[in-house]
Amino acid sequence: MEKNKINIVVTDDHKLFRKGICALLSDFDFINEIDEAGDGAELIDLIQQKAEIPDAVLLDINMPVLDGLETTRHLKARYPDLRIIIISMEEDVQLVSHLVDEGVDGYLLKNADPEELELALRMIMRNEFYFSSSLTQAFLRSSNTQKKSNVSQVDAQLFTERERQVLELICKELTAVEIAEELSLSARTVEGYKRSLLAKSQARNVAGLVIFAIKNYLVVV
Repeated sequence: MEKNKINIVVTDDHKLFRKGICALLSDFDFINEIDEAGDGAELIDLIQQKAEIPDAVLLDINMPVLDGLETTRHLKARYPDLRIIIISMEEDVQLVSHLVDEGVDGYLLKNADPEELELALRMIMRNEFYFSSSLTQAFLRSSNTQKKSNVSQVDAQLFTERERQVLELICKELTAVEIAEELSLSARTVEGYKRSLLAKSQARNVAGLVIFAIKNYLVVV
């Protein structure tokens, strides 16, 4: 594989949509090999037969044989470093939150622009997270509905002041390098804060950390 290029599998039971996504991906200069699968079971078989595990998977939720949720569970158990972006029309915050808990790295709506797809892929391959901005607003609306006050339910002492600063910048989708520049820290130090935030929040990944922060009013987004 050419340096800095990634291999990806597009998994969706709608062939025309799948072919369209593959055509878009072929225009991205950082994409190497593109494979296709019609459902989760086909995807798993394809990966098992390959000599090299793909770097990322675009995965639909509603598919026959094996849906996106069960497929995610299987893949993350066997290939924890595999990056998974769910691509769906569903904007159900409970579903998104559940998928994040299962380990997905991004969530993209099917009506997204090609530029957003490219951005999402670039971000997850930098170990960042991505989900559509409309989902952030949906989480905020859900939190406002469920909470009786604008007070966080998290112990005020859970995070240090510096951790809160890093958390706020993570939620603004800044990379570790960008956060380091903003706070005059090294990127390695920022990664250390990120690991601490994940451990204290018990979030599985950065996407889960962001949802945790939004739900508990730890940041303003």
